[in-house]
Amino acid sequence: MSDFLSIKGFDHLEFYVGNAKQAALFYSKTFGFTNTAYRGLETGERKTASYVMEQGEIRLVLSTALSPDHPISQSVLQHGDNIAVIALEVANAASAYRESTARGAIKAIPPTEVEDEYGIIRYCAVHFYGDILLKFVERSNYGGVFAPGFEPRHSAKDKGVGLTTIDHVVGNVELGAMDRWAQFLADTMGFELLVQFDARTISTQYSALMSKVMQNSTGKIKLPLNEPARGKRKSQIQEYLEYNQGPGIQHVACATNNIIKTVSQLRASGVNFLSVPKTYYENLNERIGKIDEPVDKLAELEILADRDKDGYLLQIFTQPLEDRPTLFFEFIERHGSQGFGEGNFKSLFEAIEREQARRGNL
Repeated sequence: MSDFLSIKGFDHLEFYVGNAKQAALFYSKTFGFTNTAYRGLETGERKTASYVMEQGEIRLVLSTALSPDHPISQSVLQHGDNIAVIALEVANAASAYRESTARGAIKAIPPTEVEDEYGIIRYCAVHFYGDILLKFVERSNYGGVFAPGFEPRHSAKDKGVGLTTIDHVVGNVELGAMDRWAQFLADTMGFELLVQFDARTISTQYSALMSKVMQNSTGKIKLPLNEPARGKRKSQIQEYLEYNQGPGIQHVACATNNIIKTVSQLRASGVNFLSVPKTYYENLNERIGKIDEPVDKLAELEILADRDKDGYLLQIFTQPLEDRPTLFFEFIERHGSQGFGEGNFKSLFEAIEREQARRGNL
C-alpha cells in the first residue's frame, strides 16, 4: 500500500444537526464529551453555530445553520441529524488534495488557508458516498483550541466515560455501490481491503447484508462499507437508506480501555443499547476461550464478546441516537483482536431485526 496522503489519524467528525446547543448538551451529559471550543454569533460567525466536543483523542464538531436556506439546514431536512464530514489529519493538505483528485476523487473544497494569532490551519475536501465529505486537515502549524474563529470553552481534561479513540466509521450504501466505493478508497487514497463479509456471513432467516472493511496503510483509519443483500424481508441497511434518504454513515465505533466501566456509566446516564438474549452468555467461555472479564458482568450489561487468531474483543451497540432509525454508536475494547466481532454478527443482526419489527419496518 502507498501512503501518498500521509494520513496521521482522524481529525474530527462533523455532525450537521438541527440544534447544536441542545446536541452539545446531549453529548456532554449522556456520552461524557466536553465542549472545548465554540463558534457562533458571539464570535462573529453569522451563518452557523458549531460546538467542538472532545473526549480522549475523539473530536466531534456539532454544527447547525442559522437560516433555512443554508446547506446544513438542507442536509438536516433530508437526513435528520447526521455525520456529514469525515475529517482526516494529514501532513500536507494541498498535497493530499492534489494526489487524491489526480487519482479520480471529485473536488469539493479547494485548498483553503485560515489564520489567526495561534497559527495557520489548511484544509480541503473531496466527495465521498452520499453527501459525505472527506476533509483533509493540516494543523501542524496551529496552536489554538480548534481552528481560527473558535473561542475556547471548557478544558478537555475530564475523562468522561473513558472513550479514547475512533476505532472505525461505518457507511451504508445502496445495493451495487459497495465495490465502487471500496475501489474509490483504494484508487484515490491508497486504502486496502482488510476483510470482507458476504451475505452468507451476515444473515438471518429474513435478511442479509454485505460488507467490506477498507483501511489505510497504518491501520489507523478503518472505513467499513455495507450494502443490503436480497432477502425475504427488509434488511437493516435498506431501512437505514430509506430513512436517511440515501447513503450515509451508519455508526461510529469508539474505543475504550474498560468497557464494563464505560457501559455502566452510559447506562446510568440513560443510553439505550440493543438487547441480547441471556442464552448468548451460556457457555461463552467454551465458545470463545478464556477472557479477563467476568461473564456474569458482561451478561448484566449485555456486552458481546468475540475472538480471532490475534485475541478477543468486547463490543456493544446503542439504539439509534434519534427518532429516525439511522445513526448509532458502537463501543469496543480490544485485547489483541483487530476484527469486527464476526462471531456476533448473527446475534447482532437478530437484535437489530427485533427493533425493526417493533418499528414496523422488518
